[in-house]
Amino acid sequence: MPYPAKYRYTREHEWIAVEGNTGRIGITEYAQSSLGDIVYVDAPRVGDAVAANAAFGSVESVKAVSDLYSPVTGTVTAVNEELQDAPDKLNQDPHGTWIVKVELADAGELAKLLDAAAYEAFVAEETN
Repeated sequence: MPYPAKYRYTREHEWIAVEGNTGRIGITEYAQSSLGDIVYVDAPRVGDAVAANAAFGSVESVKAVSDLYSPVTGTVTAVNEELQDAPDKLNQDPHGTWIVKVELADAGELAKLLDAAAYEAFVAEETN
């Protein structure tokens, strides 16, 4: 599955799609396939602060629990409530299903993230 070119990626396998001053954050195809069937998502609340490279929640699968790391610093403006009842949406459409929306504190942090080509190369290194 190709990684969307307009997204930016972390080495912990999260993506962020930015529109204006808001970023949607989710997990990558690689992350969901590594985790297996996702059964629970622990997300922060609206109004919570998140920090770049810091854990903000977790995803639980039948195999393991994995922390979620924020690509940016900011404030949570929305939580994808659908994931409470249907966490498997992350398996079905990982690049189309967001976990939280964050108002960015510093858009300059995006420059530190991987673009799609760099992320694909990173995943290729991890899997070899």
